[in-house]
Amino acid sequence: MSTDVRGRGQRLPRSARRAQLLAAAQEAFVASGYHAAAMDDIADRAGVSKPVLYQHFPGKHDLYLALLDQLAVELEATVRGALASTEDNKQRVFATIAAYFDYVAKDGSAYRLLFESDLVNDEAVGGRIDAVMARCSEAFADTISADTAMSRADALVLGHALTGLGQIAARSWLTIGSPTPLSEAARIVGQLADVGIAQEPLADVRVIEQRLKARRLSRPGSHRVFLLS
Repeated sequence: MSTDVRGRGQRLPRSARRAQLLAAAQEAFVASGYHAAAMDDIADRAGVSKPVLYQHFPGKHDLYLALLDQLAVELEATVRGALASTEDNKQRVFATIAAYFDYVAKDGSAYRLLFESDLVNDEAVGGRIDAVMARCSEAFADTISADTAMSRADALVLGHALTGLGQIAARSWLTIGSPTPLSEAARIVGQLADVGIAQEPLADVRVIEQRLKARRLSRPGSHRVFLLS
């Protein structure tokens, strides 16, 4: 990813300036890590003065947390979008695993800030990373528990396993420079995940109806029922 550097005298809407600063910060943190990245460098990458940068973010830590929040929202939306992309569970598994591969492979190496942060021992940073991984796991668990006879607690265990499988496999594929194309690598890992889930018995139709009714009461407008094939 290359930051779109603006002239120092050019005024931008606050939201556009914030997005520009976060993009510059991502470049700097990915390239240098948190500790080595300097606010001077981030300002230069964004084409602004340091006072402008500090108007939006009081310090480097605040900037890093804001960037993590943005990346966490993007990752969760990617996972949930993949889960909602089809009503065929086999294809849903493949789509979700592929989403992790796509996220890791996209320009900018944003995944490194979430999965390989050099500030992970910081309570605020670690808490954000743990939270987004938990939300992704819960997204898996919501679907699994709705479509199988598995309890919510067991589905959450499997959800965490699938989340770990997706992101670790994708990172390893990228790190080792595998000659296997992204789509094929994602298919292989997705097949492994699908085999494990397929062993779980389907939920009884009456149970599904009860869960669907509960969903409709809690989330009006949601009318889809997903069954594992």
